[in-house]
Amino acid sequence: MASETNTPDSWEQNDTPDPSMAEKLAALNVNAAEFVPGKNIHAKEFIPTYAVPSDNEINESSPPREDSQNQEITDNVPPDDWANKDQEEPDEEDKGVAEDRGGAGDPPEGASQEEEGEPESSNDNGTNVPVPRPSSKTKVQPNQEEEYEREHINVIFIGHVDAGKSTIGGHLMYLTGMVEKRTLEKYEKEAKEKNRETWYLSWALDTNQEERDKGKTVEVGRAYFETDNKHFTILDAPGHKSFVPNMIGGASQADLAVLVISARKGEFETGFERGGQTREHAMLAKTAGVRHLIVLINKMDDPTVEWHESRFIECREKLIPYLKKCGFNPKTDLHFMPVSGLTGAFLKTRPEGNICTWYNGPTFIQYLEELPPFSRDPNGPVRVPLVDRYKDMGIIALGKVESGTITKGMSLIMMPNKVTVDLLQLWSDDIETDKCRPGENIKIKLKNIEEEDVSPGFTLCSAGNLCHTAKVFDAQIVILEHKSIICAGYGCIIHIHGCAEEVTIRALICTVDKKTGEKSKTRPRFVKQDQIAIARFALNAGMICMETFKDFPQMGRFTLRDEGKTIAIGKVLKVIE
Repeated sequence: MASETNTPDSWEQNDTPDPSMAEKLAALNVNAAEFVPGKNIHAKEFIPTYAVPSDNEINESSPPREDSQNQEITDNVPPDDWANKDQEEPDEEDKGVAEDRGGAGDPPEGASQEEEGEPESSNDNGTNVPVPRPSSKTKVQPNQEEEYEREHINVIFIGHVDAGKSTIGGHLMYLTGMVEKRTLEKYEKEAKEKNRETWYLSWALDTNQEERDKGKTVEVGRAYFETDNKHFTILDAPGHKSFVPNMIGGASQADLAVLVISARKGEFETGFERGGQTREHAMLAKTAGVRHLIVLINKMDDPTVEWHESRFIECREKLIPYLKKCGFNPKTDLHFMPVSGLTGAFLKTRPEGNICTWYNGPTFIQYLEELPPFSRDPNGPVRVPLVDRYKDMGIIALGKVESGTITKGMSLIMMPNKVTVDLLQLWSDDIETDKCRPGENIKIKLKNIEEEDVSPGFTLCSAGNLCHTAKVFDAQIVILEHKSIICAGYGCIIHIHGCAEEVTIRALICTVDKKTGEKSKTRPRFVKQDQIAIARFALNAGMICMETFKDFPQMGRFTLRDEGKTIAIGKVLKVIE
């Protein structure tokens, strides 16, 4: 039995080994280096895509191998300090190991593609050349020139509460691919559980749980979307009258305003009558420096409207006289269009069928694309008024670049404290970048300053050209709405760019005739509603950053509010002290 199975009678028996087995054992490489998972000492160095030469350069610079087992590929290795640059030459023992593995520069079979992501391709000379593949762990920097070619435009959505501002903003983000369909489906499911089926689109901008529960925007929501040629920052302003100060801070950052009107029966009338936010928001947007206003007549799909042209014309004809009074030119500064924020009609594409065939104008995104470029000065002095700040692994400040260009690592002066700060990191619409130009809404990580030393209204300036700071200044004001008279000693709140402070009218200097522009020769004892006056203002405490309207309009406009109402708008004429 033992002879048939070649099984020895005793394991201590010394049988003659099989000659074929001896040959196999002799071929084994007992001097091989220890295998360490995840570490391939013979793998080729990683070559970034920008350092890979063209095929012609590879063919010219790569000579044929005389010994493919001992020659390393060094033509494509970048000269700057990579980890393996100063690696010592392997000794004879390691060379032998490498020969058994197929060459000193070649990794083990399959290791290069799995660990380094570099498949090999053969050129005309038969040489294996690594073809780098981008790694998901590598931070790919966007093409800065391409990013800067896109014009940055800040769009603020304003209007009465429940007009549909957040819904339109959320739908725009979905149509432009900034919000995934899966995310919206999740929001829709959560909204149905709260019996608020139509609110789910607004949740893309209303991220606060309190805002979602009440269906009212409290703080200015920020998001962005992009088209082929432009980059748009969405500023979603709160519509409730209690949060108008927040809306003013957002409007100070806007280049373009979108006034959202509800066409539903009763809602338009409520928002447009005295006390409604449609009027106040339009006036505040003009005061903040917005030159162009797009009026979206929303909820045209409502059962009380059903896309009727008569309702669209009715809303338009009622709005034009008031917007003209605010300072908008109906021919050049205003554009009306019907939309539906819930269905997305006329936001990006026209609806199918016989819906709203009477409107032949462009859709909302098409109109934004066709707008002429805004004039900005990237080479001017740096001016970055701040609107907010918080602490997150350092001091993070939010603001808008009004003038000049800032770069990562730059040192600027924080006014009015005159503190030198360093810019550690920059984000433009939550995208980290090394350079920001005028018009961009940014976040900045600051060094050499504490959180309590930064407040909304503070301004970052270039060291060679600081902005003015004022305690006392002269300004021209227009009294919009005030029941009683205003005289010297009257106190109110001034909103100028991102700053809100208490001021007192120290003296009334003169009144200005609306028609002729002539100034009165005597000092008035008081001013009242619809009058224009020049007055001297004094801050109750502290100092604020400002410029004269003539020198720098973005920091020379302001609004006066009292008892929750906007009572006047104005512009800075002269900084006294």
